Amino acid sequence: MALIKSVRGFTPKLGEQCFLAENATIAGDFICGDQCSFWFNSVCRGDVNSIRLGNRVNIQDGAIIHCTYEKSVTEVGNNVSVGHNAILHGCKIENNVLIGMGAIVMDNAIIKSGAIIAAGAVVLENTIVEQNTIYAGVPAKKVKQVNAENHRFFIERTAKNYIKYASWFRPEEE
Repeated sequence: MALIKSVRGFTPKLGEQCFLAENATIAGDFICGDQCSFWFNSVCRGDVNSIRLGNRVNIQDGAIIHCTYEKSVTEVGNNVSVGHNAILHGCKIENNVLIGMGAIVMDNAIIKSGAIIAAGAVVLENTIVEQNTIYAGVPAKKVKQVNAENHRFFIERTAKNYIKYASWFRPEEE
C-alpha cells in the first residue's frame, strides 16, 4: 500500500479514481484531482509548501515533486504527464503538458499549456516556457513549435494511456 503521510497538520487529499502504486509516497499539503496516477517509487512531498495537481495527471516511476520552504509551491494543471525520474520543484505546469523522462523543472519556472519538455532537459529557475513549444537541453532552450501531430501523439496520447495503464493494476470487480 502506498505511503500517505500527514505532515505539520496537513493530510494529502486525493480525487476520485486515482491509482497509487504500492511504493508511491505522498505527504503533507497535497491535493490532486480525479484520475491521477502515482507510479512506482514516485514521491510527492508537500512538507515544506503546497502541491496542487489537476485531473488526469500521471507521475511516472521515480518522479519527484517538491517545493521550497516559504518560497515556492508546485502547481500542475490537467492532462499532464511527468516522465520517469523527472523532478518538478516549486514550479507551475499548465494544462496539456508533457515533462520528459529525467527532466528537471526548477523553482518559479512556468511551463505554458501545450508545451513539451524533452527528456533530460533542465528548465532553470524563473524560466517561462512558451505555449506549444518544445524545450530541450541543459539549460533548456526552445527548439521548435509543437505541431498538431506532436500534441496528439505525445501530450494527449500519453495522458490517456496512463489512465488505461492504471486500470490494469486495479483489482478486478467480482
